[in-house]
Formats: sequence, C-alpha cells, structure tokens
Amino acid sequence: MKRFIYLLLAFVFLVSCSQTPPPSPIGAVPSERQLAWHELGFYAFVHFNMNTFSDMEWGFGDESPELFNPTDLDCRQWARVCKEAGMKGIILTAKHHDGFCLWPSEYTEHSVKNSPWKNGNGDVVQELREACDEYGLKMGLYLSPWDRNHADYGTPEYITYYRNQLRELLTNYGDIFEVWFDGANGGTGWYGGANEKRKIDNRIYYDWENTREIVRELQPNACMFSDAGPDVRWVGNEQGWAGETNWSTLNKEDFAPGLVSDLKFLQQGQEGGTHWVPAEVDVSIRPGWYYHPAQDDKVKTLPQLLDIYYNSIGRNASFLLNFPVDTRGLIHEKDVEQVLKLAKTIKADFAENLVEGAKIKASEIRGNSKVFRAENLLDGNKETYWSTDDGQTTGSLTVDFDEPTEFNRFLMQEYIKLGQRIQEFTLEAFIENEWKEIASETTIGYKRILRFPNVTASKVRLNIQVSKACPVISEIGIYNAFEVPGD
Repeated sequence: MKRFIYLLLAFVFLVSCSQTPPPSPIGAVPSERQLAWHELGFYAFVHFNMNTFSDMEWGFGDESPELFNPTDLDCRQWARVCKEAGMKGIILTAKHHDGFCLWPSEYTEHSVKNSPWKNGNGDVVQELREACDEYGLKMGLYLSPWDRNHADYGTPEYITYYRNQLRELLTNYGDIFEVWFDGANGGTGWYGGANEKRKIDNRIYYDWENTREIVRELQPNACMFSDAGPDVRWVGNEQGWAGETNWSTLNKEDFAPGLVSDLKFLQQGQEGGTHWVPAEVDVSIRPGWYYHPAQDDKVKTLPQLLDIYYNSIGRNASFLLNFPVDTRGLIHEKDVEQVLKLAKTIKADFAENLVEGAKIKASEIRGNSKVFRAENLLDGNKETYWSTDDGQTTGSLTVDFDEPTEFNRFLMQEYIKLGQRIQEFTLEAFIENEWKEIASETTIGYKRILRFPNVTASKVRLNIQVSKACPVISEIGIYNAFEVPGD
C-alpha cells in the first residue's frame, strides 16, 4: 500500500511539473533578429575611406577619387584580427559623410571605380564579404545619410539616389547583420561645387519609414541602428559606457525619427518602454574614428579597454569597437596589440565558472517544477531558466561552495524572450558566518557583470528585491579575474 501511495505521489508531482505553465511575456520583447544581435555581444567597426587619406574626420566632399590608394589593403587581416579578438562581426563605413563609395556604385562617379587602387577595378565591400565568410564573421554596413559630395543633397532627388545605393549594398553582398544609419545630417559641403551650407529637417527629409522598408525587404534579418532605433539605439555617448541602469526598451513616441531629445534615455533606456530597442556602445580604439599618424601613441590601454568592456557588455549593451584602418589598408600594429591583450585577459578571466561544482538553491521554484529549478542556471542551455510563481516578484538564489572561495566577478542573464523584468537586486557574500552585502544594483537585462574587490566567502546570494513580474533568470556565473595594473 505504501509503495502505491509513493508511486501515486510521484505521478502527481510529475504531472504537476509538466502542467506548470511558463511565465507570460511582459512588456516589449525582442524580435528574432534582435535576439541574434544580442548574442553577438562584441564586434568591430572599421572606419576606412577617403578620410583615411585626407587625414580628416569629416571630409568636405570635394576630395578627388585619385586620393584613395591603399598600398596593402587586406580585409583578411581585418577579419583575422577580429576573430582572434573574440569579435563576432565587422561593420564597414561603405560611405561616410564625404560621399565617397567603397564599392563601384553605378549611381555616382565618386567611388573606388575612379581611384588608382587596382586601376579602378577594386571593391572593398566585396573583399570584406569574402574575408568575413572565410573567418566565420557577420558583416554589417554603414551608409551615411548625409552626403557632402552629391549635388542633389537636400532635395527629393537625393532620397532616390540614397535608396538606390542602399539597394545596391543590400542586394549584392550577401547577408548583412546590421545596417548603420549615422545621426549626423546637414551642414556645409561641396555639394557638386555649390560650396554651401544646406539644412534639412532630419525628422522628415529621409522619409525613414519607407527607407527602412528597403532594409526589411532585402535583409529581413538585419538590425537597423540609428539614434533611437528602430532595432538598436545609440547609447548617447562615444566614450564607451552604458548607464548602470540600462533598460532595453524605449517609448517610441518620445523619439521622432532623426531626433534625440534626451541623452539620458539613450544611456539608460526607459522602463516600461513600448518597443525593444537595446543599446549599442560605439567607441574607437583611438581618439579619432579615422586613422591619423599623430595618434599612433594614443591607442587605448588594456585597463581602458577593460573598463569599456564591463561598462558595455557588462551593462546590458553590445560593444562596437572601432579600428581606424591605416593608409596601407591594415589595422595598425599598435591597435592589434591592444585588442589582443583585451581578448587574452577576458578569456582568462572567464575561463572558470566557480558556480560549476557548487550547490545552488532557490528560495522558491515556480510550481515546484523541475522545469524551472535553480539548477537550470548551470546547464549551459540558454533556453532553460529559474523562475517563481506568478505574483511572486522577489526571490533569492544561493550558491554554496562548501569552503571559502575567492572571487571578484558576478555575471547574470535574464531570459529576455519574456521581457526585461528586474528593477532592483543585491548581492551578498557569506563571510565568517555572516551575510554581507557587496553590491546593490538595478537592471540586469541580457547580461550584467559586476566587478568588485576580491571577496572570500563560502556562499553567495543573489536577492531579487523588486521585479515587474516574476523574475526569470537564465544564467549566473562567478569568477575570479586577474587584477590588471595600469599601463
């Protein structure tokens, strides 16, 4: 009889587990293309164009195509460096504000087809496509809306020209993971010899709704970047940091196309925003975006790059690091040296997850179901997670090492397919038989990494203090990173 009762109870438990529904999504959630973008995390920007040879940041538009003549252009070197650095893709400035095109566009003479490089038969975009394919990297493209060379800029005719070029790039060069629309628009320029200042209303001039439809039509898996999206937003600065509080959502009604009203919202996002628009941290490895020989001794140091890593990827954003390719057509040796130092350090710091082999316990489990148990955080499966019952918006996870263990990093990820939920959390360490708080923070999102001085403790506890709905955590990690001296 007892055996029958035990079997019945086990059956009831298994049935109840299998019938416990997952949490319902809350608020704005990411699209499939945005989910794929989140997983990239770290990728490269390459600023290489006419400005490389004129030693300028923003060319005027009157530069001769004959000036563009790299001596040793090697997109394979770019891709090799990026791959070794742990990057997942490269975004190329196919056309900057000066209007020079790195591909032989049929709609303008201001392109590589009229340069001495490869006797006018070269195509930088195609060479990068082949290099990215060889090294297993994604490719993205930057096409400046502003064009200081084109005579029609500021008129409706230019929009046709711009869309034609957008179609060229999105049709002829394979899959594109991100299309980058710069926010700099209108001002002085050559404009076909007019040499004047032209103002445009960037809220309406580009007819963004219809221009973006071209991207949706030709590259449905590509995310679009601009100041406020639609898919990825600017983080509001070019110094390399996102806000400590960083929501992946924005209220689109607060941001007219081409107009940013408050940088704080870009740095922090907006809690309860109507659309999923995560932040991208774009920063150059040098002071300038384009190569300048005078900046060869101003490449960012390893401590600086590490700060950017933790203030971008570690704060629920992506890290877009720019390489100003030099006049040879190569990523400069000093830039290579520093980014590979970064890669080596990050790899070493996150080589051993101290949670593996430890015991993990949750304050409660959704429906007491194994489907939502705390052990899901250790299984390496991004589709499993821990959660609590509906209406239970607090909870804790405790990691028990069994013995004092030293650490200085804590990593968390929410299961963002169901939305971003957590508003406040704390981290505690059990030191000499006493719980001591070592961090008190706000948002988590796709990924949050905390840095703090070395702690030696036998247990660690993550406390969800405030959440918009039941918390949904997919991964945690505890690490003991090397301390890097300044250089």
